[in-house]
Amino acid sequence: MDNDTAGSGRERLVVIGGDAAGMSAASQARRLKDPGALEIVAFERGRFSSYSACGIPYWVGGDVPERDALVARTPEEHRARGIDLRTGTEVTEIDVTRRRVRARDVDSGAESWTAYDKLVIATGARPVRPELPGMDAAGVHGVQTLDDGQALLDSLARTDGRRAVVVGAGYIGVEMAEALLKRGYEVTVVNRGGEPMATLDPDMGRLVHEAMTGLGITMVNDAEVTGLLTHEDGRVSAVVTEGARYPADVVVLGIGVRPQTSLAAAAGLPLGAHGGLLTDLAMRVRGHEDIWAGGDCVEVLDLVSGQERHIALGTHANKHGQVIGSNVGGDYATFPGVVGTAVSKVCDLEIARTGLREKDARRVGLRYETVTVESTNSAGYYPDAALMTVKMIAERRTGRLLGVQIVGREGAAKRVDVAAVALTARMTVEQMTALDLGYAPPFSPVWDPVLVAARKAAAKVRGS
Repeated sequence: MDNDTAGSGRERLVVIGGDAAGMSAASQARRLKDPGALEIVAFERGRFSSYSACGIPYWVGGDVPERDALVARTPEEHRARGIDLRTGTEVTEIDVTRRRVRARDVDSGAESWTAYDKLVIATGARPVRPELPGMDAAGVHGVQTLDDGQALLDSLARTDGRRAVVVGAGYIGVEMAEALLKRGYEVTVVNRGGEPMATLDPDMGRLVHEAMTGLGITMVNDAEVTGLLTHEDGRVSAVVTEGARYPADVVVLGIGVRPQTSLAAAAGLPLGAHGGLLTDLAMRVRGHEDIWAGGDCVEVLDLVSGQERHIALGTHANKHGQVIGSNVGGDYATFPGVVGTAVSKVCDLEIARTGLREKDARRVGLRYETVTVESTNSAGYYPDAALMTVKMIAERRTGRLLGVQIVGREGAAKRVDVAAVALTARMTVEQMTALDLGYAPPFSPVWDPVLVAARKAAAKVRGS
């Protein structure tokens, strides 16, 4: 086992993870410090770097024509910028006391230690894969990395059957259901919850359910998967629940993700209630001056509830990386927190949320009022005006906005950004009614649907 030690009068930054947070941190640090002052070594277990995992369902579905379109910067491009990015290399241990990491070459198995002066942990998240019979069968796929996406496409090419089962109905599950539908598969979604999209309240999730059913997707709610059956050749043949069996030529897991923090936990670094690393505002791991963490492996502050939560999104990961790189490079930056904004779609139905759901508000002890309004994405008389539903949650008595959910057709999802800004600014629904939003008949009714909901919520708060 070789030992690679820091030295030569310059600092060494070691980065674990070659995607959004890790390589954003490395790139920002490189902009601020040249190679003569800071050596940067990054380890990535896979073959790719700086890619959009969020784009994988659209690549699988054919909207994105090729894999490389999802890659923002290749390993070769990072190396040309003075970052020693070592792909196909997995970090297996962090030695905090001796300030070094142990890495293993995925192909050869050779191991070596690399010393660090500063360390960035950006190990991401791992798909939830229940320990059930048949879960490791051929034809069962998660879709967390580009390698996962390629494996799924290869699997689809090898099978003659056209029956797909998606387990889970969160963002990935819904998006993969659409992708498989576009590829001509008969799609069944098996969901343990009462409605798809548990990030929405059930009444809004019901709208997604109805739309998916209308597209020809079979939705099975309140169903717990107990195992998978296989053919004699070991390939998956069906998904089994307590009450039924669903034939499958391919199975996609969309159950969700958890922070990939086993390395950090073994090193004694602090984890939160959701299993993610805990950091300060500068993204420095709490209690460790020269270790930072960002991306899907950390927990972040929810600015609405005031509690820590785990949210796996590329937008946050890139911001974390920028903050970390600035601090490592001698500048100063902070990441104050999130309000929980996310958007998705299934075919032409757009789905958006920000802030708290009703159960979130109840869990943190907030008393609230809710309103739901139906409006259109453009003036009602404008051709092809389509319905959208907006649900708004406001704190009782104070009227502070707590959350917004939107389900509708074209132009619906990005309206949630108005609510995200209002949440960040801690606006009341009364204050929102005076927002000067853009208007023209092709884009909005005279009263934008978000403002209609705010007016109704403000009246309900006054009444309470």
